[in-house]
Amino acid sequence: MTARLIMKLRVEKLSFSTPDVIHVRLVHPLRPALPEWSAGAHVDMRLPDGRVRQYSLCGDPADTARYEIAIKREANGRGGSVWAHQTLREGCEVHISAPRNNLPLTSDGDRYVLVAGGIGVTPLLAMARSLKQWGKAFALHYCARSPSEAPLLAELARVCSDDLHCWFSKHGERFDPAVIGPHGPSTHVYICGPQRLLDAVQSSLSEWSEEQIHCEHFQMTVDENFKPEPFEATVVSTGQRILVPADKSLLDVLREHDFPLPSSCEIGVCGSCECGYRDGIVLHRDKVLPASKRQDRLMLCVSRARVSVTLEL
Repeated sequence: MTARLIMKLRVEKLSFSTPDVIHVRLVHPLRPALPEWSAGAHVDMRLPDGRVRQYSLCGDPADTARYEIAIKREANGRGGSVWAHQTLREGCEVHISAPRNNLPLTSDGDRYVLVAGGIGVTPLLAMARSLKQWGKAFALHYCARSPSEAPLLAELARVCSDDLHCWFSKHGERFDPAVIGPHGPSTHVYICGPQRLLDAVQSSLSEWSEEQIHCEHFQMTVDENFKPEPFEATVVSTGQRILVPADKSLLDVLREHDFPLPSSCEIGVCGSCECGYRDGIVLHRDKVLPASKRQDRLMLCVSRARVSVTLEL
């Protein structure tokens, strides 16, 4: 687990995609190229008070001269979007991390179906750009209330052309997962948007393999029946045995013991605090790690263990 590069980038261009969504283009004030990234990646924006928020990159992955993000103002959110709307202006500087990708676009498919809801379209726009460049067959289904409330719609239409299918609820158009079509061994479905959209699509594809369905989540796992219990964590590098009480996270307790660990969302959706472990029965409560990695990786912010766990720190 390594700290991510933090850069001071300049807002080169800022425009309103919709009345409540700003489209921001970021460049380095001195360097001509930024760290490379791939479709599905996000960056962390570090606010002056230390808060960190994640935003998906929606530009062209082949263009390393700039990053593009879109931020929807959420009046009842955690404050990051309100700060961005009130503060960001062309010419100002903001601290941005190197990209991380929790929703990588596989290149081995023959057909792709992208399903977006509202601001969840941002990573899928970047995917559409890459699929177009790769010559892959795809369809992008975009769900929003109306054309005027659909962020990045003009850019999507330009990139996707006839491969874009819009579903506007104000017009009585409701997305039906049946339009995804039949299961195929080389078909991949990518979903990003409100939880109800993710649940509807995943439910309709219950017979598909996990490797073919890819989602990005923005909300933590909620389980009213889950009752956290204390457990012991052993740190391989130091041999320390640390008690994690029921009312504290593993991440918080490790920090109390002077381990300077990176984190961002702290609700199990961004992947910043991923850590390896050697043994123990881990209770995975994140929405990032695929099943293939859960036998030896965990998220410190939300994962817990039964009795004990040995951490590769």
